[in-house]
Amino acid sequence: MKRIRLMLALIFLLTALAVVIDWPRVPVKFSFGPIKIDTVLAGPALDFSFFKIFHIERDLNVKLGLDLQGGTDLILKADVSDVPVGQKTEALEAAKEVIERRVNLFGVSEAVVQTSTVGNEYRLIVQMPGVKDAEEAKKLVGQTAKLEFREAADPNTPPGTFMTLETSKPTGITGKDLKSANVSFTQTQTQGPSEPVVEFEIKAESAGKFRDLTKRLIGQPLAVFLDDFLVSAPTVNSEIDKNGIISGLTTEEAKRLSTQLKAGALPVKKIDIISERTVGATLGAESVEKSLIAGCIGLFIVAVFMIFFYGKSGLLADVALIIYTLVTLAIFKLIPITLTLAGIAGFILSIGMAVDANILIFERMKEEIRAGKLKRQAIEIGFSRAWNSIRDSNVSSLITTAVLFQFGTGQVRGFAVALAIGILVSMFTAITVTRTFLRAVYQDK
Repeated sequence: MKRIRLMLALIFLLTALAVVIDWPRVPVKFSFGPIKIDTVLAGPALDFSFFKIFHIERDLNVKLGLDLQGGTDLILKADVSDVPVGQKTEALEAAKEVIERRVNLFGVSEAVVQTSTVGNEYRLIVQMPGVKDAEEAKKLVGQTAKLEFREAADPNTPPGTFMTLETSKPTGITGKDLKSANVSFTQTQTQGPSEPVVEFEIKAESAGKFRDLTKRLIGQPLAVFLDDFLVSAPTVNSEIDKNGIISGLTTEEAKRLSTQLKAGALPVKKIDIISERTVGATLGAESVEKSLIAGCIGLFIVAVFMIFFYGKSGLLADVALIIYTLVTLAIFKLIPITLTLAGIAGFILSIGMAVDANILIFERMKEEIRAGKLKRQAIEIGFSRAWNSIRDSNVSSLITTAVLFQFGTGQVRGFAVALAIGILVSMFTAITVTRTFLRAVYQDK
């Protein structure tokens, strides 16, 4: 009994927290004699620091995609005429990496940057939700990458120290001096598993000055800045003439650093904007309204179905379903997940899937009750014996969402993320929340 009360208290606390996070912006304006109130009741905002190591400060508003809140849609043409034929695709991917980082630093939530090849044209499609200033957006993305190697302004700066433009100085080596950069795997000294490294090559005409630079900086960091942003600061271990490697990276870090180096090395001469479009939010607002109505109707039908077929147990499952909805939306706002129409569709679909586990459990409970078991015994047996089926069905759904996320783009990924979060939360509410409610109601039966 004590354990049940504790679980009920924790569920109540979780629900209350979700309600606070989900609380919408509600304008309140009225006057009564000398009393006048004109304010907005809104949910909390994140403002968290951890020993000055990092600081999080942002609101908890729902983030909407381009199709729902409007924004700027640009199509760019990359001039890769000076890039060797076999490297044009790499140059386009490198340009995409730079633009993605720029729009993220600009504060654009869930910007979509995609590459496209049309005939002999190499294009980038950039969608920036919430950005209504098209001129600022064009200025942001219409620049070629600037790669620069810099050394510490203070020669006594130890390796591993975070470097900025203010604490570093130019070395005279830029992206124009870099010929290529690629990821490879090299054997470790102990003949253990191979480790990822970034192999880079300096142009022949720049090899001499790079050799002199690395000879002088042995034991010191050599920072790599892309668009004045630090991307790596490896320690120089030996004199480098023309070819060098950067080690101590994970596979993903090596791939990203290689792409960033290519962004400054491959001569994308310029990026031209061939199409621009400012997307209004009128259609988005109408779509959100219809989606919310559809979600409410679906939730109501599911609730009625559960009560009709399972009575009191179905009612408890409906309460758990409401908790599921509140918690899922709270997670969307905390991460945050940018909601598109596809993401909302994934969320609505997950509402129906959320009761699948309850149906399996309740049907198993019915069988046990018909076999003469007490209700409290049937609850425990029903949950334990239905768990394997629940686990397997949800894992298979999660695998599907993982495939969609890995190979999809844009809104397909949004759908996959929303559905995956819904599946995980539904497992928690079905196995933990519903079972706790049933134990509390049927503990003496």
